[in-house]
Amino acid sequence: MTEAESAGAAEARPGLGARIRAAMGKVGFGPRFFHVIGRVVTDTFNEGFTYAGNFAYLSLVTLFPFLIVAAAIAQLIGRNAEGIRTLEAFLQTMPPDVGEVLRKPAADVLQARTGNLLWFGAIVGLWTTAGFIETLRGILRQSYGVKSSTPFWRYRLGAMGISVASVILAMAAFSFQVLLTGIEQFIYRLLPWASQAQAIVAATKALPALVLFGALYMLFYSLTPSRYRHSNCPKWPGPAFITLWWLFVTAMLPRVLITLGSYDLTYGSLAGVMIVLIFFYLIGLGMVAGAELNAALAEPVPDGVEGARDKEGGA
Repeated sequence: MTEAESAGAAEARPGLGARIRAAMGKVGFGPRFFHVIGRVVTDTFNEGFTYAGNFAYLSLVTLFPFLIVAAAIAQLIGRNAEGIRTLEAFLQTMPPDVGEVLRKPAADVLQARTGNLLWFGAIVGLWTTAGFIETLRGILRQSYGVKSSTPFWRYRLGAMGISVASVILAMAAFSFQVLLTGIEQFIYRLLPWASQAQAIVAATKALPALVLFGALYMLFYSLTPSRYRHSNCPKWPGPAFITLWWLFVTAMLPRVLITLGSYDLTYGSLAGVMIVLIFFYLIGLGMVAGAELNAALAEPVPDGVEGARDKEGGA
């Protein structure tokens, strides 16, 4: 083989980078994957911090009104204890430090609201919670690049309906969790030999994460702009990412706080509130990233990305 032929063969042979990209493309990590990841990272960096701050503030402001709405609905259906159960189940999805800060004041709010005061608080709470839902709608609109001309009152009424539906579904899910806990204790105490049943019931400990994913999916589906909501683009990747991110933050935040040490010397008596805000701020970043992920998956594949995919497939 001549020198020219050897040089030509070397030029025709794909380089290491091209071979790596081709191998990753075969397992699903093609140009489309990197395009989506790039867009999510870029847009989250550009818009996420502002929305995360807004989300953290509104989460803290909206939490107690949401619980008041839950208490009012529980009283309406004759199950007053469901309000406290909903609170406890919700706090289980948070880091222990955050739960401890919120548990007592939230319980005091629920116990103090009775009679007409409860229903007045529920009306105000419903309006406040609807404002939080509208913030999530704004995040999704920004991600999809959509502006809406729908009247304000229609969106507000829809957000109120979503709030009530969220409360009812949360109560049903958490009541089911209490039922499963009773079944688990029955099996462990009276049927210790039923190892398979024990394994099945033990798997239900993942129910809070499934409830969280279901609630996020319902929110994302109902708040996604109608043009994309009724299309074939996937709606589940965003809620799935946020659920995993929520669990990760819940697991890691206590360790980070222990590493930082005496953060109460920095914030004084507001240290507990700052922990809650930091938690919701991180969750807000995850919300923006999840919305950007769904929006990136909904857009058509750019010509350059499609061409690169065809080229790698041919190689």
